[in-house]
Amino acid sequence: MSIIYDTLIIGGGPIGLACGIEAKKKGLSHIILEKGCLVNSLFNYPVNMTFFSTSEKLEIGGAPFVSNNHRPIRREALEYYRRVQTTWNLNVHLFEEVINVQKNIKNQELFTVTSSKESYQAKTIVVATGFYDIPNLMDIPGEELQKVKHYYDDPHLYAFTDVTVIGGANSAIDAALETYRKGANVTLVIKDAEINDRVKYWVKPDIENRIKEGSIKCYFQSCVTDITPKTVTIKSIENDDKVVIPNDFVLAMTGYQPNFGFLSKIGIQLSDDTLKKPFYNEDTHESNVENLYLAGVVCGGMKTNSWFIENSRVHAEMIYQNIEEKLNNKTKV
Repeated sequence: MSIIYDTLIIGGGPIGLACGIEAKKKGLSHIILEKGCLVNSLFNYPVNMTFFSTSEKLEIGGAPFVSNNHRPIRREALEYYRRVQTTWNLNVHLFEEVINVQKNIKNQELFTVTSSKESYQAKTIVVATGFYDIPNLMDIPGEELQKVKHYYDDPHLYAFTDVTVIGGANSAIDAALETYRKGANVTLVIKDAEINDRVKYWVKPDIENRIKEGSIKCYFQSCVTDITPKTVTIKSIENDDKVVIPNDFVLAMTGYQPNFGFLSKIGIQLSDDTLKKPFYNEDTHESNVENLYLAGVVCGGMKTNSWFIENSRVHAEMIYQNIEEKLNNKTKV
């Protein structure tokens, strides 16, 4: 006879782990399914990334996050969340992607979850899948070329090459500065008239000074319209003027989006506007599908900058308070 879990959590990132911790605190049987490694999105962050949040704001499960700096780096975060998993011994299945979630045909109070490896039964589902897996595409000629990267890792790869970085937010600015300091000839293309105000305050003066002195060439109010193996074409949004420059790599830091196809497939309603915000009760985080909850960044739809680890940790507590009450009421009946 197969196990019926009290709760199944989709996503093994910090918020998915926080949900598992809350479930364990309340004595609920749980399983966490993660399609990649533990905290897979953080693993895929740039190797030199520094978090905007301080370490205490990234803490979950009461485990202290001790960092060598005021703000932790990627390597420290990976070590911290591994220690959280070791401390709580959560039932995490790694490298197991969830394919579908459906109401059980014979018992509508249960969900049947199909993964890339197994099939599971659960009373409640929590989707904590984040948003980092699907890049926002530019839909321009040449975007499919191997030299075009939507994920940035190690700046050494771009040393002594012509690099075009697209975007004006944190990821783009970090990529521009780091590749420049490894010897790349960097051109920055930004659709807005200035550097984004959300850029980390200790980084913003650095990029502005590099642009001012001409170390990094920047085209404001511009976009890339065409990419070839050896060039990129940059067009001014103001007057349609175009310039073609030499290029070896394009780092398209154009942002990412949740897996809306998966959300729709499992029955979650999305708003009709461009935000595609999934429906959920803001007090309980229960979606339009009874006993199916949303946690973390996925709650924001296309507005991926509205939720972070530090302000969505509380989702786990809200969700499992509601789940505990529901399960207790069923038991009493």
